[in-house]
Amino acid sequence: MNDQYDAIVVGARCAGATTAMLLARRGYRVLLVDRAKFPSDTLSTHVIHAPGVAALDRWGLLDTLLATGCPPIEHYSFDFGPFVINGTTRPAEGHTTAYAPRRTVLDELLVNAAAAAGATVREEFNVDGLIFDDGKVSGIRGHSHNTKVENLQARIVIGADGRASRVAKAVQARSYEEKPRLQWPFYTYFSELPVDGFETYIRPFRGFAAAATNDGLTMLVVGWPYAEAHSYKADVEGNYYRTLELVPHFASRVRAAKREAPFIGGAVPNYL
Repeated sequence: MNDQYDAIVVGARCAGATTAMLLARRGYRVLLVDRAKFPSDTLSTHVIHAPGVAALDRWGLLDTLLATGCPPIEHYSFDFGPFVINGTTRPAEGHTTAYAPRRTVLDELLVNAAAAAGATVREEFNVDGLIFDDGKVSGIRGHSHNTKVENLQARIVIGADGRASRVAKAVQARSYEEKPRLQWPFYTYFSELPVDGFETYIRPFRGFAAAATNDGLTMLVVGWPYAEAHSYKADVEGNYYRTLELVPHFASRVRAAKREAPFIGGAVPNYL
């Protein structure tokens, strides 16, 4: 067999890095590639609930996450105006705590875990296409910066390269469980914005949620109906802050805080 690898995983963020790590831990020859260089950010409000925390613990990575200083989320609240639902989640393998690590932190942690397990990791690698042998995918064709195109062979190629997956397009993968976009969100980060666990506020046709993350910051995401995306985007900052005024006591907390990042957002398609 001329395969260089048992598996090539395209995309090294949450799905791809963990897949590469688990395969490498079983002794397979794994290549993990991504066009990004880590650490790097990506569109994500990044709350990991109890089942995800349980997985990190099962993989021996939870202590590594905790060492980054990411604060625990012990409490959830859903404020509907007339009433508030408070509590904790149903336990997952004994875990009820959530965390909201920045993707700059989580993704690098997972890539490092894949490398530690024995996977070969190539950052800043662009996949130009797939290699086919008698109708079956047998590898990838790609290049790093300022290098010639390489052909890399594997028994299996795994596409973990996100919503615009080049792998999925190349094999004409059928999409299913398609759901319409319903919300148009924008989020950013604030310092000096205290929150009690994961706070969610629901008001008519508007909503927002906040959770503490790394470096003393709080992630705050504000959502509008997808049908009103054009109006929201016409004045993101103004509409963002006006939405918060629907909950005066929370808005006063935000006014006392400091925004530390630009607004990031946009609705993503929902499908498998």
